[in-house]
Amino acid sequence: MTARRSHRYEALRWALLGIAVVVLVIFLGAQQQHGADVSYGRSPADSTTVPKGPPPRGGDPTVPSVEEMTALVAGSPVVRLPGSIARWDEQQVRAVAGDHPVRILVAPPWLDEDEQRRVRDVDNATITVIGTEVSGGIYRAVPDDLPSWRASFATADVTGSLVALIAALREVPAPADQDVVRWREPSGPELTAVAADLRAKGLHAAAGASLTAVPDKAAKTAFPDGALYVALPPQPFGEPLPRFGPALTGLFPNTPIIVMYGNWIEYHGPAADFSEVAGASFYGHFADRISKYDYSQDQVLGVYLNRVTDIRYSGLFDRPLPYRPVDPLRVALPALPWLFAGCVATFLALSVRSLRRPDGTGIRRGNGAPARLAGLTALAVEMSLLTDARSNPALTRGIVKLQAARAALDEELPEHHVLSLLKEAAEELDDGARTSGLTSYRPELYLQGRLS
Repeated sequence: MTARRSHRYEALRWALLGIAVVVLVIFLGAQQQHGADVSYGRSPADSTTVPKGPPPRGGDPTVPSVEEMTALVAGSPVVRLPGSIARWDEQQVRAVAGDHPVRILVAPPWLDEDEQRRVRDVDNATITVIGTEVSGGIYRAVPDDLPSWRASFATADVTGSLVALIAALREVPAPADQDVVRWREPSGPELTAVAADLRAKGLHAAAGASLTAVPDKAAKTAFPDGALYVALPPQPFGEPLPRFGPALTGLFPNTPIIVMYGNWIEYHGPAADFSEVAGASFYGHFADRISKYDYSQDQVLGVYLNRVTDIRYSGLFDRPLPYRPVDPLRVALPALPWLFAGCVATFLALSVRSLRRPDGTGIRRGNGAPARLAGLTALAVEMSLLTDARSNPALTRGIVKLQAARAALDEELPEHHVLSLLKEAAEELDDGARTSGLTSYRPELYLQGRLS
């Protein structure tokens, strides 16, 4: 009866050690695998860098030589090279210029880098305008708010930039900025034609617009539930723009609507504040390049949609958190150290009881394999509470060797085989003790007073 109970104690003791080892391995593995998850805020949008300026379009005239342009500017206060698009309110420009002589050279937006440099080398031009970029002397006038960008990209109106630059050249205060864009309600036939195309294919591209198709991938990430797109050519200077956004919002409620006037993009639909945030972010970043290069509406819309995706994934507009299933390991993780400590404490208590038994059912005291196994096992348990990430691998290997030695002992394998496994276990534990700086836990020192 006593022998049977002792056998049960032995089985329980080693089972507890096995559980403690498994719990330790799971806990250490969880510390390495469960780091911070930052995928939620990572935008799936493609690169939002505007490509390099397009080369001159086939058949379009290039700029004359510097000498020829110098002669043209000397003969006229305003010289427009073929293909130039910039326009301005001449009355406002004359008012701020006063009697200060101003000569303006206006160039098209599809010039390459060498041609742009040639235009800027015309010394007698007070101001050069390339596309809608305005510069003169050491200054460059840059629109910095939505009304100014809208005037520049929807109608090529550079009045504000010219006024600011001339004021800087004269060293006088610049007049306050004005919103020069005027609006009108679209006519019945205009609205009917646009709405019919949107219902049929989600896109209306008016005559003269350069948008050929909505960038599919960028559109899906920007507006997963779909959006409607209207592309209009650059609007005539000084004429009111048809206000399609509010009218289409009434026909297509709760639907994002993108309206392009040239390279100016208007957003209408859910989240009213989104329009200003997206516009300011996009044009604040890319207006400089769009103003002096002849980008098509396809290119501009693609980059705008990528920026919309970035804004959505930033969480500014309460993007809902994705569903996350319950992870049993994360739920149980706080309890693992307590389970480990309980197994170790019970194992130690049973080990002490086994070592103290005087009969032949317990482990004999002495230097034999059973006693060495018990001593090294107790050492491994104590070390498990003190090791770190550097010494954990050696400790784990040592425990595996001890388990193998215990199995060999239970199966009554030759003693030299058991002692060989115990020697390998002692070497691993010694390696772990030295790595951790635990000199007193080196096996030979630890077992000196225990196996005598």
